[in-house]
Amino acid sequence: MLRLLGEVAVHAGGHRVDLGPARQRCLLAALALDAGRVVPVDQLVERVWAEDVPRRGRATLHSYLSRLRQALAGVDWLEIARRPGGYALVTTGARAVDVVAFRDLCARARSEPDPAEAARLLTDALDLWRGEALTGLDSAWAAVERAGLDEERIAAQCDLVDARLRTGHGEHLVAELATRVANRPLDERVAGQYMLALHQAGRTADALAHYRRIRDRLVEELGTEPGTRLQQWHGTLLAAGRAPTIPPAALCRQLPRAPRRFVGRHRDLARLDAALAGVDPGAPVVISALTGAGGIGKTWLALHWAHRHADRFPDGQLFVDLRGFSPEGAPLPAAAAVRGFLDAFGVEPARIPVDPHAAATLFRGLVAGKRVLVVLDNAADSAQVAPLLPDSDRCTVLITSRTVLTGLLTRHGAGHLPLDVLSAGEARALLADRIGTDRATAEAEGLDRLVELCGGFPLALSLVAAHALTRPRLTLVGLAAALGDLGLEALADTDPAANLRAVLSLSLTVLTPEQATAYALLGTAPGRDIGLPAAASLLGLPETAAAAVLRALEQASLLTGSDTGRHRMHDLIRLHAGETAQDLPADVVTAALDRLTDFYLHTARNADAVFNPDRPSLDLAPPVAGCAPLTAEDDAAATRWFSAERDNLLATQRAAADRQLHRVTWGLAGALETYLRRRGHLRDRLAVWTAAVDAVAHLSDPTAHVRAHRLLGRAHADLGQHDEAGRCLRAALALAEHHDDDLNQAHTHRTLASAAMSRGDSHQARDHAEHALRICRTLGDPLWEAGALNAVGWYAAISGDLAAGREHCREAYDLFLRHDNTEGQATTLDSLGYIAHHSGRHADSVDHYLTALALLREIGSAAEEADTLDRLGHAHAALGQHDRARAAWQSALGRYEEQGREGNARELRALLHSARVDTPAEGAGG
Repeated sequence: MLRLLGEVAVHAGGHRVDLGPARQRCLLAALALDAGRVVPVDQLVERVWAEDVPRRGRATLHSYLSRLRQALAGVDWLEIARRPGGYALVTTGARAVDVVAFRDLCARARSEPDPAEAARLLTDALDLWRGEALTGLDSAWAAVERAGLDEERIAAQCDLVDARLRTGHGEHLVAELATRVANRPLDERVAGQYMLALHQAGRTADALAHYRRIRDRLVEELGTEPGTRLQQWHGTLLAAGRAPTIPPAALCRQLPRAPRRFVGRHRDLARLDAALAGVDPGAPVVISALTGAGGIGKTWLALHWAHRHADRFPDGQLFVDLRGFSPEGAPLPAAAAVRGFLDAFGVEPARIPVDPHAAATLFRGLVAGKRVLVVLDNAADSAQVAPLLPDSDRCTVLITSRTVLTGLLTRHGAGHLPLDVLSAGEARALLADRIGTDRATAEAEGLDRLVELCGGFPLALSLVAAHALTRPRLTLVGLAAALGDLGLEALADTDPAANLRAVLSLSLTVLTPEQATAYALLGTAPGRDIGLPAAASLLGLPETAAAAVLRALEQASLLTGSDTGRHRMHDLIRLHAGETAQDLPADVVTAALDRLTDFYLHTARNADAVFNPDRPSLDLAPPVAGCAPLTAEDDAAATRWFSAERDNLLATQRAAADRQLHRVTWGLAGALETYLRRRGHLRDRLAVWTAAVDAVAHLSDPTAHVRAHRLLGRAHADLGQHDEAGRCLRAALALAEHHDDDLNQAHTHRTLASAAMSRGDSHQARDHAEHALRICRTLGDPLWEAGALNAVGWYAAISGDLAAGREHCREAYDLFLRHDNTEGQATTLDSLGYIAHHSGRHADSVDHYLTALALLREIGSAAEEADTLDRLGHAHAALGQHDRARAAWQSALGRYEEQGREGNARELRALLHSARVDTPAEGAGG
């Protein structure tokens, strides 16, 4: 075996091979860590010598390679091979290199559902270590790799503890974990393991006491509360004395309910099974089999197959409707689908990167090495699907689409499984299952005629079965005659919407006039689904009456309900319903849409008022008659409502813009602003303010013009689109000046200051901030003045004028404190911490930063928290508190990575590496 997890060595035939001097061993390690892959010569030179390359570096490298080849000549399972562009270490056998064997065992353990077997695999993996990795190598590259390998070892140790805890053997781990807690006092995962081990040992009181200790230390040293998982474990122990479970991986079960009555498709199921069984090892499984017309049964087949094989994917099953062929017209962006997956895995909204590529990378990292099934339903094209594909040979992806996804077939090796109509036998079995075998047998002639007319189209068959059940006195022959008269032969057409029009029209004959009108109006409602309160306003009915109408539509297979109280129409049914609405009087449809629009607008305004109780509410006309908006009791209720209705609110704003309801378009943007900003939906925020700017062009309200341009500029700036932000902000400032709007001039100057600083122009930033301050001093609002004071102080300090910065920030802090403004206090304390640090008062700086962190944590400002942690690390380092500095920087790095702030993350990684190599730990001997 070639050993890297300890001293670099090769053991073969019971003997140790002489690998020569340290540089030569470093060269072998540089090849071994990329075993099987070509490493370019320049990269090998850099790994061996870094910047200290000898004059004849390449010649020396080739000399080392020659000597290594001679030394390894008798080792038949190891070869250094020349390849185009460089060299590769070619090995035979899965355990030829200890690092490769270690990683393979760890990956197998993390996907192993049996904790005892997982523990055995991890024990074998850790037994491969013989000391510090790459012992005896002193290059910069080796130092970085050594640190990374050490992190892998620590992760494996933690995984082993998790596995042993899942077997209930915590009492045997208390001593080991007590030592680990002492060495890693701020590691929340280790703390949670220690608490669980104490509990399993019958020492629950000690477990709770340890939680209090680590919480106090986290708050004191980093200004942060424990993470969600540790808090949940603590709550569980407090509530019931039960041990919280440690899952083998982040589990997620998103699959909708399996079809209750699934008939036929045996050949298609067998083809899916064969595709899964026949995949090449090491390649991701992408099954693009389920392509076909709308209503052909792709989703039902996908869900039936997924539930049949759910046990093969113990780490989770993900599902998303990509809306590729939705009546809304716009497919779901891949970035939104990725965000939904990250939400499902419990990633906090503030930690989801803004950049779509970074978010997709985070998703792939979460599922790496795990057995996860991903069902992508109703895909539009290959480009929409590609960012959602895991990069793991243990994941399976099942896609449904109405089109052949050629890009996936050619670039990702996906399998193509086109889905056709049901065979006559399957269609007959489906109808018999739905209407009952006794009736099917008794009316066999009518059954056969219905099968013929429906042409094996599953949605048509399901609807026909519903008619038969709801009209038991009508014989199947009579039902078939009615369908024939309505022209069901259109099912043979290539347009699925036209195919089902006759069947859907027949569905309406079983409805009361009130139910038929409701069906048509639901087809006009913007959004993907609808809740009962919104449906009641759309229909102009009390909720109890509206609920009865919705139940009738569900029974007629025209509407699908869910356990969450949401209702949705199939895409084709929705299209038909919308066509049917054209037969209603225009004033009926307009009045219904007005009621629904007012419901969303006024409920959103009411929820936003909960977020901002001190801000004047949006000036709206009263809701129209028949509209019943909701109110929210608190922030949590308001957030839940916004989250449930976000897609519908965005669709309603788009519909309002199409209908030229300019004040509604503007009002919805204002009502959504705080929610979208808090939850990190930055691209949605950009879309609503883009629409708002177009809308206010038709309004005579100058304040609306200024605010819309300013907040559109802010949305651009938050996405890093600085040129667009500058144009919008300059337009906002010009409008504010033209209309003598002092308050919005001040707001815009402050936003312009931030934009200038992001470009590195601290002097222009200070000029804008001072302009804002001069205006705010005339407004008589102490909070606006305090905000401007802090801005001036911050930019002055950045420019090097620390005395002016301190004076302005202290004045700002006094005002924020006097008026109990938490966010203002936090941001000003951060400014004062920066000023104290650069003035040499590092202990004061630490105090300011820790207090700021506590306040930022309270209001959930993750971006500011990351910046403050970064600066806190520098203050600790200046005091010689290197362990605390590293802890702060590690916390900041995690947040930067989660937020997609790669520039900040790259700088911190370099800083942490430098600190690891050059700085001794506190208390180390010298």
